[in-house]
Amino acid sequence: MNSSGLDLLLFVVLPYVAIALFFIGAGFRYFVRPFSVSSLSSQFLENRLHFWAEVPFHYGLLVVLAGHLLAFLFPGTLLLFVSEPLRLFTLEAFALASGLVTLLGVTMIIGRRATNAKVLAISTSMDWVLYLLLFIQISSGIWVAIFHSWGSFWFASVLTPYMRSLFAFDPAFLPVISLPLMAKLHLICGVCILALLPFTRLMHVLVAPLQYLFRKPQVVRWYSNTN
Repeated sequence: MNSSGLDLLLFVVLPYVAIALFFIGAGFRYFVRPFSVSSLSSQFLENRLHFWAEVPFHYGLLVVLAGHLLAFLFPGTLLLFVSEPLRLFTLEAFALASGLVTLLGVTMIIGRRATNAKVLAISTSMDWVLYLLLFIQISSGIWVAIFHSWGSFWFASVLTPYMRSLFAFDPAFLPVISLPLMAKLHLICGVCILALLPFTRLMHVLVAPLQYLFRKPQVVRWYSNTN
């Protein structure tokens, strides 16, 4: 397959396949198998490292996703905001710090799952695929933030129009081809995560009550009948 054919496959066909899998898979699990929508938390098996891994991962990821969403919804406002150097530097530094916190969290999650025998025993193949994709996604995003600075500008001016063109069923993917390799890897990884999300434990984020983020910590005790 030549480069133009590969680009068409990666930046046009793959996104539409991912979107279709996302909606079909999410709809099936939510309406047909609603009780399967769970984080399948292993907190009761090991809680100390679980806490220190999940907190930075979840909060860091929420900040990063919120930034991407705002850049997609309000590109003009973002470009106006970062037109002032101090605001641009502050935003870029904050985004990088959030990415590093998220990477720390997912690294600790992977380490905990690989080294704790009880947690390892309940881990599935899909868990490892998901965590690998998340690790590559977050790492590539940090790489882009460090070595291809001012992502605020080119996200709003290149990626936002591209993603909007997909939803308009008139994909304008040619500008994406000129992006750095790690930026394209970051994009492709994100699309793959979208496709797999309904088939993983991450499905719970679509229905999770947000108030859980602000509730007081709860103690989980496991009782068994020894009689």
